[in-house]
Amino acid sequence: MELSDLVTFATVARSGGITRAAGELNTVQSNVTNRIRSLEVEVGVPLFERHARGMTLTDAGRRLLPYAQQLVAMSRDALLAARDDGVPKGPLAIGSMETTAAVRLPPLLTRFHRRFPAVQLTLQTGPTAVLTQAVLESSLDGAFVAGPIDHPDLVSTFAFKEELVLLTARRWRSLAALRAGTEGAGPTILVFRTGCSYRQRLEQILAEFGWPCASRLEFGTLDGIIGCVASDMGVTLLPRAVAQRSELAGSIRAHALNHAQKRVDTLFVRRRKVHEGSALHSFLGCFGPKS
Repeated sequence: MELSDLVTFATVARSGGITRAAGELNTVQSNVTNRIRSLEVEVGVPLFERHARGMTLTDAGRRLLPYAQQLVAMSRDALLAARDDGVPKGPLAIGSMETTAAVRLPPLLTRFHRRFPAVQLTLQTGPTAVLTQAVLESSLDGAFVAGPIDHPDLVSTFAFKEELVLLTARRWRSLAALRAGTEGAGPTILVFRTGCSYRQRLEQILAEFGWPCASRLEFGTLDGIIGCVASDMGVTLLPRAVAQRSELAGSIRAHALNHAQKRVDTLFVRRRKVHEGSALHSFLGCFGPKS
C-alpha cells in the first residue's frame, strides 16, 4: 500500500466526503477519488459507501482505518524525529477545552511564544472526548482535557486545578431557591455538544438533585452559554475562574457545590511511546513538572 493512499483514505474517513478531504489535502477532487479507487482495487473490497450526503465506511473500511491511522502517525513521527536537532521549531498542534483556552492559556501561550518564536503553534478547541481522539489519531500533538483520563496509549501531565460551580441568573440566590422555583423536571441546562466532560458532570449533578430529565440546549461557544444563563434561559456548569472573568459576571450567580462535585483537574495528554519533539518538550516545560 502506498502511504499517500492511506493518508487520503484516513482523511476521507474523517471528513466524510471527497470535497472536504480534497480541501484538507490541498488537492483536487479527482486526485482523491483516484487514490481511493486505487486502494479499493488493491484491497479487493469497497472501503466506502457512497450516498448523496457523502461517504461512510464499509465494514472493511472500519477494519482498515485504525491501521491506516497508525501507519500515517508513525510516518509523521519518524519524519519529525529525523528533523529534530534539539532546537524548538516547526509546527506544534495543541488542543484545549474552550474554557481552558479562554482563561488559563493566554499567559502560558504568550510566555511560550516569547521563549520559542520559531515554533509555529496552532490551537484547536473542542470537548474532551473529541480532543482526546484527535491526540490518539495524531492530528494533535497534545491537548488540555478534563481529568481523569485513563488510556493505555496516552500519558498525562497535571496542568491546572479547577473549581466547578453551577451558574444561574442573578435572581436565584441559592440552590434551594432554584429547586423551589423551577418545575419538577428541573431547569434547562445549557451545554456544549456531546463529548464535553463538564456536560456529563452537570447531568450527573442534576440527577443527584432529583432532576434526571432536565431539558438540554447545545451551544457552540462559551459566550453564548454565559449570555443565555444571564438571561435566565437555564443553568450551566463551568469553572469558577471562567465566571469571575466573564463580562457578564454581574448578571450571573455562581453556586458552590460539594467537594466531590466541584473538583476537576485539567490534564495535558499526549501519546505514549513516541518521540517527544523539542517543540513539545519545551511546551511541557512551560507548565509541567521540571526535570
